[in-house]
Amino acid sequence: MTSLGAMRPLLLLIALTLATPAMARGGGLTVAVGESWMFRIERGQPGHARKVTPTTRPRPGEIRLTLRSMIGTTMTVISNSPRSYTYRATLIGVGGKEIAAKSCALPADSRFAFESWPQSASAVRVSDFKVTRDDAACP
Repeated sequence: MTSLGAMRPLLLLIALTLATPAMARGGGLTVAVGESWMFRIERGQPGHARKVTPTTRPRPGEIRLTLRSMIGTTMTVISNSPRSYTYRATLIGVGGKEIAAKSCALPADSRFAFESWPQSASAVRVSDFKVTRDDAACP
């Protein structure tokens, strides 16, 4: 039998792992349904990601993403950045199967973007953020 004191390092590692988003190879942030994450754009990829509540306001330069299961899969994103971005969204289906998803621009200055896909997904991976001048662009 192992004492609780001896298990503390292992328990801490497990807690940190559960609180860390899955970062995709080559960049990207994977957010599970029911979660909200805050991050910054660094070299076109999400960086400094942290889990937050869905009502947490982004600080200057931050983006908040919330994913829900509603009539398929819905994602709400708000950017407190002076720049608009286009980005790649990939839905993660049952068993980890990737499903390509169309996404539109994320407007600047604390305006919301709302994405909705008919497919049910367990998560979404966002990556490849690029500055755009067109708030309505859909790559």
